[in-house]
Amino acid sequence: MSNDSYVTDDGRTIGPTVMEMKNITLRFGGVKAITDISFDIREGEIRAIIGPNGAGKSSMLNVISGFYVPQEGEVWYKGAKRPPMKPYQVAGQGIARTFQNIALFEGMTVLDNVMTGRLRQMKANIFEQAIWKGKAEREEVENREKVERIIDFLEIQAIRKTPVGRLPYGLKKRVELARALAAEPSILLLDEPMAGMNVEEKEDMSRFILDMNDEFGTTIALIEHDMGVVMDLSDRVVVMDYGKKIGDGTPDEVRNNQDVIDAYLGVAHD
Repeated sequence: MSNDSYVTDDGRTIGPTVMEMKNITLRFGGVKAITDISFDIREGEIRAIIGPNGAGKSSMLNVISGFYVPQEGEVWYKGAKRPPMKPYQVAGQGIARTFQNIALFEGMTVLDNVMTGRLRQMKANIFEQAIWKGKAEREEVENREKVERIIDFLEIQAIRKTPVGRLPYGLKKRVELARALAAEPSILLLDEPMAGMNVEEKEDMSRFILDMNDEFGTTIALIEHDMGVVMDLSDRVVVMDYGKKIGDGTPDEVRNNQDVIDAYLGVAHD
């Protein structure tokens, strides 16, 4: 665990370790999805988790977000060991995520979908919300302002009143990112944010991720198959293969790691 901060070549400050995965092992019956993996995530960085299909990447993201509880190992968050938690409890700690398969409310507008990301910040009770006076009204106005800022930031103003079900795939992915960002997460988990996108959509999403990290200071951990995107975006990369960690370091270090090269080229395993 590192408590030292440093400034990147592009002027961003990377802070101390905010999350640490220690010797994580996850089994489904007799099958090991993750085997004794350790790595950390530092405040303010973009941390990528990569690997071939079936490497265990999404399982690791599900451990971080509380969907899975590992049989062995520990999750440390902000210097404290995290007990087994439900996903809503993990969200309450300030960890938000997007999903590989889009999980939006198709019949609701873009604005209403993004507003659901603010539920954790809304404290008014049912009675106050019903009469919509005082605290409830102030909360609504304050949360709406923050949501509108995110909508502007992600350049989806023109579709803010459009039902999500009418949107093309690329815009749905952007709306899901907006909803996650609306929760003001200290760590944002992105599960294949560019899957199924064309080149132009990937360029837009890459720009938004970099700007989000820079402007909001959001710590980001992402899974992505596009190696070009990963190497351009990430400060550090952890590489998984068959549930094991085979590489961890800067993009250049990972790019030149022979085990990583072998895994992506399909070299036979002993």
